[in-house]
Amino acid sequence: MNMEIRLQTSKSVEENAEIYFERAKKLKKKVPGIKKTIEMYKDRLEKAESDAMAVKKKLAEPKQKKEWFERFRWFISSDDFLVIGGRDATTNDMIIKKYTDKDDIVFHTDEPGSPFVVVKNVDGKKIPEKTITESAELCASFSRQWRAERSVAEVYWVNPDQVSKEAKSGESIAKGAFMIYGKRNYITAKLNLAVCNIGRIMTGPVLAVKRQCEDKGLRYIEVVQGDDKLSDVAKKIHRAIDGDLDEIIRNLPQGCSIKK
Repeated sequence: MNMEIRLQTSKSVEENAEIYFERAKKLKKKVPGIKKTIEMYKDRLEKAESDAMAVKKKLAEPKQKKEWFERFRWFISSDDFLVIGGRDATTNDMIIKKYTDKDDIVFHTDEPGSPFVVVKNVDGKKIPEKTITESAELCASFSRQWRAERSVAEVYWVNPDQVSKEAKSGESIAKGAFMIYGKRNYITAKLNLAVCNIGRIMTGPVLAVKRQCEDKGLRYIEVVQGDDKLSDVAKKIHRAIDGDLDEIIRNLPQGCSIKK
């Protein structure tokens, strides 16, 4: 390595040497700070590389295939029954016409503005009372009663053959609505919801969500009626349980806050 030294001809050798000696002392004092700066940027570079690798890995991972029930509101009950509910008039129609079978039971409210909710009973077993209660709670919690800040709502359940698109003479039925014939089984249902990530974002009654999370050692977040910005609530939940942010937003009721 070649090093260039410039000497001032107006000064003696000793004076030139003194100049370089003083410069060397000043530079030596700066060495610890320079080393510290190098280490700081080295750490930042390593973190940036690590973050970039993590993002690259995540992008390379195949996206989980969505299940058919994820187009609806859904949760797994404490008794491990799949429960689905409509998001709007279109999905209400779809649930009743395409996804309700003879051994299922259907939930709704007398007041307009609630989803049709169905307990899927693929094995034809007697549906436990706990699952019936939780399904009624989902129906109530995604009804207009949530925005009205009610704590309970009247929900009824019927058998699928009591639900019909055939209107009474002289009447018409709007999209997403159905006629209910025969006896209605009423339940006073509590409004309560929690959100978790069980590999898919799930929102349901607190006890049902708690049961699914406890079995898997996962965290869940309770939501209550409130007026926080939906995206802000979703971001807080996302930080706690991870998962797809857009899916969290889709699975929250309008007008909510995180329970403190």
